[in-house]
Amino acid sequence: MSIAILKEGVPAPPISAKDQDGKPVTLEEYRGRKVVLYFYPKDDTPGCTREACAFRDNLPKFSTVGVEVLGVSVDDERKHKKFAEKYNLPFRLVSDPEKSIVEAYGVWGLKKFMGREYMGTSRVTYLIDEQGVIEHVWPKVSPEKHAEELLDYLQQKT
Repeated sequence: MSIAILKEGVPAPPISAKDQDGKPVTLEEYRGRKVVLYFYPKDDTPGCTREACAFRDNLPKFSTVGVEVLGVSVDDERKHKKFAEKYNLPFRLVSDPEKSIVEAYGVWGLKKFMGREYMGTSRVTYLIDEQGVIEHVWPKVSPEKHAEELLDYLQQKT
């Protein structure tokens, strides 16, 4: 099963899940605001930690331009909570152990690492506009530079 990333201009699939605190999360609650929906493979791994910490460090800038940040992985709420507390992450981490969100967004599929093939989540980010439509897609992400890349895009649009 290969990855089939969604295209710009299509409605973002609905989300109904829980965050690291066990609170319900829907995309509908963010209607009227832009949302960065970033998918990452696994809590507390080197690349995912660098990416999450870059979003954390740049969150005031995202807030200034009126953009919410949501991270999504297939880890459960308990792992998300531990990860968020360890790195003082001030944004919501959406838990998707059933893989319904990663599959709906086309980021779950066959991956290769050191010659080994396995199923996993690809590092992909969607910017969802105020009406719930995918405005922009970043299909390949560098964990260290991605938050700044998103901010550059957002600042060019304003």
